[in-house]
Amino acid sequence: MLTREQARHWLDRWDRQQEHYLAVREERFTVIADVVQAMAGRENVLIVDLGVGPGSLAVRLLDHLPKAQVVGIDADPLLLGLARTGYGDRSGLRLVHHDLREAGWVDALSLERAPDAIVSTTALHWLTGPQLAAVYRACGGLLPPGGVLVNGDHFQDGPARPRLDALTRSLAQCHTERTRPSDGEDWVAWWDAITRAPELADLVAVRRPEGVSHHLHNEPTLDNHLLFLQEGGFDEVGVVWQHGDNRVLVAVR
Repeated sequence: MLTREQARHWLDRWDRQQEHYLAVREERFTVIADVVQAMAGRENVLIVDLGVGPGSLAVRLLDHLPKAQVVGIDADPLLLGLARTGYGDRSGLRLVHHDLREAGWVDALSLERAPDAIVSTTALHWLTGPQLAAVYRACGGLLPPGGVLVNGDHFQDGPARPRLDALTRSLAQCHTERTRPSDGEDWVAWWDAITRAPELADLVAVRRPEGVSHHLHNEPTLDNHLLFLQEGGFDEVGVVWQHGDNRVLVAVR
């Protein structure tokens, strides 16, 4: 049986391997929390975390906003299992197993009131254009006027400035390589270790044999995100923070 200590070990390794790709990941978390706090207008804020994964953003939001409630939704039972065991003692955190690419995810949240904010980090770039547009439309219908959506992720630019965009990504990558440990674990190594850990055998068994698909050939661009949000009913949309092609995108209902 997976213990809390074992789960926290794997959650810590998850954070380290994510920093392998973005050295300023904690700064991005802080920006997201600051946006939610600035826009919510109340202490007991209700937040929906799309693609909550192992709960990295959710627990940082609760650290930043201790009176908040976070409802996280994700398609991966293994990551949710780690979060439930590792963060099960966190007041205000509730986790839901459902795929955002499938109908019914809004109902699956079982919210008692409209959320003040919807957040996501490093998750929605796995959606196709039509899937992303549908999720943003649902978010626009879920949030009340003044509600905010905050998405921290890497966003591909369009073809208008290919040389400058490539330079921007290269500079961010150089910064990450200078600051991360040389022996750091990456995404592939973390998942490989997960499949061989005896304490995680039950969670691995309930995961799809192929995992949750993370393959997308035509990833929506930043312009696509902006357009889909505007079409989804958001009045103001823009980037408030950037490091390379990693941005915090904010949309106000």
